[in-house]
Amino acid sequence: MERAMEQLNRLTRSLRRARTVELPDDNETAVYTLMPMVMADQHRSVSELLSNSKFDVNYAFGRVKRSLLHIAANCGSVECLVLLLKKGANPNYQDISGCTPLHLAARNGQKKCMSKLLEYSADVNICNNEGLTAIHWLAVNGRTELLHDLVQHVSNVDVEDAMGQTALHVACQNGHKTTVQCLLDSGADINRPNVSGATPLYFACSHGQRDTAQILLMRGAKYLPDKNGVTPLDLCVQGGYGETCEVLIQYHPRLFQTIIQMTQNEDLRENMLRQVLEHLSQQSESQYLKILTSLAEVATTNGHKLLSLSSNYEAQMKSLLRIVRIFCHVFRIGPSSPSNGNDMGYNGNKTPRSQVFKPLELLWHSLDEWLVLIATELMKNKRDSANITSILLKQKGPDHQDATSAPSFATAGAEGRKELSTNAVELKTYDVAGKQEACADCQDVVSMTANRLSAVIQAFYMCCSCQMPQGMTSPRFIEFVCKHDDVLKCFVNRNPKIIFDHFHFLLECPELMSRFMHIIKAQPFKDRCEWFYEHLHAGQPDSDMVHRPVNENDILLVHRDSIFRSSCEVVSKANCAKLKQGIAVRFHGEEGMGQGVVREWFDILSSEIVNPDYALFTQSADGTTFQPNSNSSVNPDHLNYFRFAGQILGLALNHRQLVNIYFTRSFYKHILGIPVNYQDVASIDPEYAKNLQWILDNDISDLGLELTFSVETDVFGAMEEVPLKPGGASILVTQENKELLLSGMPEIDVNDWLKNTEYTSGYERGDQVIQWFWDVVEELTQEERVLLLQFVTGSSRVPHGGFAHIMGGSGLQNFTIAAVPYTANLLPTSSTCINMLKLPEYPSKEILKDRLLVALHCGSYGYTMA
Repeated sequence: MERAMEQLNRLTRSLRRARTVELPDDNETAVYTLMPMVMADQHRSVSELLSNSKFDVNYAFGRVKRSLLHIAANCGSVECLVLLLKKGANPNYQDISGCTPLHLAARNGQKKCMSKLLEYSADVNICNNEGLTAIHWLAVNGRTELLHDLVQHVSNVDVEDAMGQTALHVACQNGHKTTVQCLLDSGADINRPNVSGATPLYFACSHGQRDTAQILLMRGAKYLPDKNGVTPLDLCVQGGYGETCEVLIQYHPRLFQTIIQMTQNEDLRENMLRQVLEHLSQQSESQYLKILTSLAEVATTNGHKLLSLSSNYEAQMKSLLRIVRIFCHVFRIGPSSPSNGNDMGYNGNKTPRSQVFKPLELLWHSLDEWLVLIATELMKNKRDSANITSILLKQKGPDHQDATSAPSFATAGAEGRKELSTNAVELKTYDVAGKQEACADCQDVVSMTANRLSAVIQAFYMCCSCQMPQGMTSPRFIEFVCKHDDVLKCFVNRNPKIIFDHFHFLLECPELMSRFMHIIKAQPFKDRCEWFYEHLHAGQPDSDMVHRPVNENDILLVHRDSIFRSSCEVVSKANCAKLKQGIAVRFHGEEGMGQGVVREWFDILSSEIVNPDYALFTQSADGTTFQPNSNSSVNPDHLNYFRFAGQILGLALNHRQLVNIYFTRSFYKHILGIPVNYQDVASIDPEYAKNLQWILDNDISDLGLELTFSVETDVFGAMEEVPLKPGGASILVTQENKELLLSGMPEIDVNDWLKNTEYTSGYERGDQVIQWFWDVVEELTQEERVLLLQFVTGSSRVPHGGFAHIMGGSGLQNFTIAAVPYTANLLPTSSTCINMLKLPEYPSKEILKDRLLVALHCGSYGYTMA
């Protein structure tokens, strides 16, 4: 037993001797031996090595000239740190950047190391080369629990770095709330500026630190700009920090109007302003309405400045449209965004949100006055509208009438319109002596005002559109265009570029596009394409998939031998958003893939879509165009295939791919939502159209044509007679009813009509005039009811499903009756584009009936605007 213990002791002594390593004599080599042990906090090994060594524990090594104490503090090796301190390591030794071990411990949040360094007299007030102290590092990283311990040893909590920034500045910038509170509790100056004049509040706002900003404001922080005049609010708006803006406004309510005025600043990014106002508007209904009303007021002011001929057109135009875009954006995303499709600025609805448009009514009224004035002058002299200047251009001087007394503005009482008349003289330029330049050098009013008025019209269109569901046009705007049709066409004819600059409604609204189609079609196709794709891809990522990796799951794998069917299947399952971004096609069993394959795919499908085997389309009489096949139901999948054909055409248009298909004019009109008329039959069957036109143009009373309200159609080789209305095959077409030839005489349900009618401009269902009106409708013959329907809606047909499905110029639009003040012999009028009957407030049922019948029999085929 004793021998075994002796052997064990010898083995232990041998192992100890084998483990012992002596440090090299030179410090440079020794420090690199010790460093990994210090980093791993192997204090026993370090102690043994240092015990019999002459190593200088303050030896600085490496490029930054740090000691092992720096390494221990940086890594949190507290045991080694204590050992080194006991061996005489200097706690205040600074490396090449001026950092002490305490700096590094504070930067990395090494609490135990900081405590030991303080025990050994580490100086917390030492600054590194950038002026940073240990509390700066704690503030940067939000080490509040360590800061509480450290500030007790700090002589000046507001010590500045090289940029004049205190620990409070950096804590505010990084949004460390508890650190900010700790520094303030320790006496930090809440309003201390740095070298550029930026205060702690300024730093908090520069990074959108909402909670930090609130703490500062709660404790009395002042709202101060920096030396360049940049305010905390400027910084919040520039960064789109809506929540921080909200806090600033809570403590400084005047800043609300400052934000509204910022919408006129072109240097601020519009999307950031939108973000801020979007956030603010969603805090409450009252805040939402206040923002919209304020924006409307600013837009109105800018609009009147734009109409003032002395203003800078470019600047004022951009400012107005910018404000209106922001206004419309906020309106749409507000807490009570429109959902029912009513144009509440127009139909008399008195809900609060309609009130936000009231300030703009002054601007729209001024716009209307300008257009009426120009229209009047155009009518006086259609050959040359330059003579308008004789009204607006008045010479200055004692012998001439002042411009403000121009007769065209005699009744303009609003402040904005008064400015218009005052500035009308600025259509001319005068020298110092007050002499007018040669009249031959002047342009007419149309040339001088067209761009300004067009920009305001664009603003009007945007404001009307934002009140409607997506894709629908405001009835009010449709009526506006119809009313000023001649002037607007004059503007477009003189400067077609207006279409692309301001008259976007001509390219976005089918019901308005048709009125200007001949002008639009006259514009270079390239210009129209550029506008289309510019707006189609606005805000979308690059749609060219060639420039980015293609996900294997997104490749459309189709079979050549069944390309139509297989393509229909894969497209129907594909993600629509990804298809819009890019298309990758591969044919089964083939390796090729790229834009060439995509082009080939579109080319083959364009032929397959009109393949008669699918029975989707038939060739028209001209032999070059196609129209939907009325017998397509023979194909059980025809509805899916029609949908697929539409998707392919849409994708081709989206990706600028050509398809070799030409459709009839009537079908294109259906796609665009443009009303189709009987004249469109010419593109399908010219001879049939010619015969129809002859019937309409000539008296057919004694011709013995024996036409009935029915048509013959070819159904798989057999001719079938299809009535246009119940019993139509037995009703002869006469001189009196031939306007109804194409659609047939409808059966009108008066109860359904009454049930689906709306009232506006002061009328309500229970009003006496309205009751008289429906009594008269009940008394009318079926033919007279048809005339009334056509008089108001432009159509003699009631759609399938009844009056609830009547379409207006921009979609579903109920039959509407609007009040009009009564004057003697005044007839009812209508706006067919919005299905509106403008019914005077007649004093009796008899007068109402008499005037209505006169209007129906004398004006049922016309279109008037009251």
